Amino acid sequence: MKKELFLLIACASVAAGCSRDGTDKGVPPPRVDKDAVIFEAASPQVAVLQTASVERQREAVVSFNGRVVWNEDRTVRVFSPFAGRVVSISARAGDRIKPGQTLAVLAAPELGMAQSEARKADQDYALAKKNLARIEELHAAGVSPAKDLQTAQAEVARTAAERARTLARLKLYGKDPGTEELQVDQQLALRAPIGGVVVERNLNPGQELRPDTQGDKALFVVSDPSKLWFVLDVAEKDLGGLKPGLEVQLGASSLGEQRVPGHILYVADLVDPQTRTVKVRGVVDNSDQRLKAEMFITAELRMPAAKGLLVPSRAIYLRGEQNFVFVDAGGGRYVRKPVRLGPASNGHQLVLAGLEATDKVVVDGNLLLEKILASKD
Repeated sequence: MKKELFLLIACASVAAGCSRDGTDKGVPPPRVDKDAVIFEAASPQVAVLQTASVERQREAVVSFNGRVVWNEDRTVRVFSPFAGRVVSISARAGDRIKPGQTLAVLAAPELGMAQSEARKADQDYALAKKNLARIEELHAAGVSPAKDLQTAQAEVARTAAERARTLARLKLYGKDPGTEELQVDQQLALRAPIGGVVVERNLNPGQELRPDTQGDKALFVVSDPSKLWFVLDVAEKDLGGLKPGLEVQLGASSLGEQRVPGHILYVADLVDPQTRTVKVRGVVDNSDQRLKAEMFITAELRMPAAKGLLVPSRAIYLRGEQNFVFVDAGGGRYVRKPVRLGPASNGHQLVLAGLEATDKVVVDGNLLLEKILASKD
């Protein structure tokens, strides 16, 4: 049995060798016509050659890693314009607040000075108006000269301007003279400019505050969580299809299989020298507040089909500095064609030029065909 098996293997090897060399009895060897190899219909070598159809470029889905952050366009940082002592605190980290809601109250002596100036300016204006009324009566009676009238009018204008300045200063600090009496209470209320969530609180009851030593650390950070930013780390090779306005699908472990849409706002102009990635920022609607700031996410971007055709990567071979494929032209004819390549992915190669959409390329046996062509050169 061993001897018979050895003979069968030897015969098969000889037959295969004859097939490759095209020297089977009664079967003419393959012919070469310029860049084409032509086999007779009965040639056993044709069975060795396997072909695959050319495919059109498919839509690609690219994934990126990133995280969700607070939307800086909807985030405010509250500072104190004056030095003072914390009297009371009305908001804590995590509280939901409305626009204009009081966050804390400070006792600020400098605010007291501003209130005092405003009250004095208001009294000076009232006195100047009374004096002008008296001078006008005297001038109408011919008792007061025109010079006194002009002086009184100028004093009213001056005091009115000073009153407007001091009242505008109080309004800037949250003291609206239209709704509050001009009293000196030195109570500065820190209010929320927008509604949202208190992200940070950096003060305690009774704490003494000094703006010159506070630095960049805000007393309160308030952000609206209904629209968040996402920041992605994108490799250099994936930047080609990214631009502002594109939609991406965001996923997170808390969302399960669900995805939420987001839109790219900004692509950075520099590459991080350490990670070799580029920061890409976008915005996502978070009305249901399922996403949380600093949550890790994945973003999927559907890239439109690029120009070109897809072929299996093993159909491509390199000869010198040029890439080639063999195309099945029918009737045992296989034509070598030069091709220009694009990017490769998932075992397929993008061919930008050199093939037609109806072509079939050789994926097994192309090196045999190249050997036959080279032997005829």
